Amino acid sequence: ALPPDLFLNPCITQCPSQTTPSILISKDQGLMTQGILALVTSTGCASASALQSLTDAMHIPHLYVQRNGDGSPRTACQFNPSPEGERYTLAARPPVRLSDVMLTLVAELRWQKFIVFYDSDYDIRGLQGFLDQTSRQGMDVSLQRVDRNISGVFSSLFTSMRTEELNRYRDTLRRAILLLSPRGAQVFIHQAVETNLASKDSHWVFVNEEISDTEIMELAHSALGRMTVIRQIFPLWRDSSVSCMRNSHRISSLLCDPQEGYLQSLEVSNLYLYDSVLMLANAFYRKLEDRKWHSMASLNCIRKSTKPWNGGWSMLETIQKGRITGLTGVMDFMDNGSNSHVQFEILGTSFSETFGKDIKRLATWDSVHGLNGSLKESRIENGMQGVTVKVVTLLEDPFVMVAENILGQPKKYKGFSIDVLDALAKMLGFKYDIYQVADSKYGSQLSNGSWNGMIGELINKRADLAVSAITITPERENVVDFSKRYMDYSVGILMRKPEEKINIFSLFAPFDLAVWACIAAAIPVVGVLIFLLTRMQSLRSQNPPGPHQSPSMSSTLHSAIWIVYGAFVQQGGDSVVGSVALRIVMGSWWLFTLIVCSSYTANLAAYLTVSHMDNTIRTFQDLARQMDLDYGTVRDSAVYDYFRAKGTNPLEQDSTYAELWRTISKNNGQDYSVSSPSEGIPFIKSPGAQGSTEKSHS
Repeated sequence: ALPPDLFLNPCITQCPSQTTPSILISKDQGLMTQGILALVTSTGCASASALQSLTDAMHIPHLYVQRNGDGSPRTACQFNPSPEGERYTLAARPPVRLSDVMLTLVAELRWQKFIVFYDSDYDIRGLQGFLDQTSRQGMDVSLQRVDRNISGVFSSLFTSMRTEELNRYRDTLRRAILLLSPRGAQVFIHQAVETNLASKDSHWVFVNEEISDTEIMELAHSALGRMTVIRQIFPLWRDSSVSCMRNSHRISSLLCDPQEGYLQSLEVSNLYLYDSVLMLANAFYRKLEDRKWHSMASLNCIRKSTKPWNGGWSMLETIQKGRITGLTGVMDFMDNGSNSHVQFEILGTSFSETFGKDIKRLATWDSVHGLNGSLKESRIENGMQGVTVKVVTLLEDPFVMVAENILGQPKKYKGFSIDVLDALAKMLGFKYDIYQVADSKYGSQLSNGSWNGMIGELINKRADLAVSAITITPERENVVDFSKRYMDYSVGILMRKPEEKINIFSLFAPFDLAVWACIAAAIPVVGVLIFLLTRMQSLRSQNPPGPHQSPSMSSTLHSAIWIVYGAFVQQGGDSVVGSVALRIVMGSWWLFTLIVCSSYTANLAAYLTVSHMDNTIRTFQDLARQMDLDYGTVRDSAVYDYFRAKGTNPLEQDSTYAELWRTISKNNGQDYSVSSPSEGIPFIKSPGAQGSTEKSHS
């Protein structure tokens, strides 16, 4: 393999004279003045585009090998349109097919939501086709750019996101595609693990054509969960007798001998560079055999009189019709001027393996046959047929319950977790014997380092599987493997519901006592006012009622008060309101009674239909500050261990959890804590033994 800046002037075959053309591997256009047959370059897209303009104008065959020096994945180079439609640039390295491989992978894994992290040097336009295809298939794809300062990226997440947003972001990271350099991907995964944004059910997919075996092992060791790597491979030359021969040309034994291993350490671009030289040598050899040789090009770009090479198109056709088998396998060029032969391998680890130490090939992908193999995650092999599994469980409604308990017969169980177990048994073909754990505990680590409960049954090999509503904690994950969680919960406070007492005076509840007193005082006051106004009216008129007229009902004090009361309860009356002053007073009173009655009706309806519970304890802080209620939890449970860790951690000066732990752990949890949830619920419902103090367990 040749460095990109090395200039060669060899005789490919036996040189009859000094007039034999040269094959130049160069970036310097000044060498064209010495005579040029073809140009082989290994550069980036920008330099290749400039060279393409030169070779198209001068009719010089140009074999281009795309190189990415920073280690980021390749993206397709955008060349300029060639004049007269004659393009003299041939892509020796196949076009970028990473999007096709990624699309096949996500479809095989049945991903519906994932995130793609790409390097800052990566051209995002290379993902346009991939995003269009995933959008048509209804996939939810997110993109995020990763700067060179990867640690700063994660630091900004914790400063800009709230806890709820971080939890959603952590869930998004469970399915991620990394379009990064190998070193960048290793740092990125390490930061995700260190900041607790990655979990054991994560699946990382690293996509890059060039990555070594050592880098793959480093990635797999640094990642939590499943790791999948996509990289380009080359078929081995199987015939050992001609292993160092390629189209009548001998290749160095360092490159062709698999035992040397030198070929694996070369960059992919250098392998294609080597094969490009073989392709030109093969084309030149056939040109000499056909005796149809044109004079080689001697061009000077400075002179305006310089004309394109007449033999350039003929040489280009000879190269395009050629076919060799080199270090990268078969190389030929299609009608569009690119080498189509490319093959990828997909390496991966399953979730159940220990941090990805055993890496194996899952499938291959090539441009002709597509995917060859299966990428579906299978933690349990097909050897489960007919196997009887020992299952330990713990009763807790509605996950595990006793269905039947006939004397002399084994117990039968039902519940949500049992339904999951039955579905697994039917799918994998195994049978199971289930029993309850003797100490009725989920599992916690004891002072001597051993474990009790269901975790202890698994560690001591007395059970193969544990099925119950068990919580996944970091301590338990260090000793046993968990399935993917299927339910999330938050710790809450369970309290006895206060008894509702019937109050015969609830009709007075909508208004306060002061309001009722003001209403009761307003009725006689308004009655006296109406009585006085009526007497003043009668004294002013000095006309006694006629024989057919009855005296007014407001002429006496008790009659006036009766009229005011009747208006308040909206019953009306037979009063005769003659003067303007009486009408103003009665109208104001009617308006007042309308507002009071409407407010009373609305408040009474709300009071009778809505139950107001006076619950002063809503948070752990409220629980720690009060002294009236005793509280506890289930001993040796995840919540019990959580309060112990938070309440006894010297690095966290949290008085709330310290006070909670002092109460919960009294007498080693025997005073207020219970052994199981089924014991705690009846304990909460019944009044406490200490007078009127209620027992509350979280």
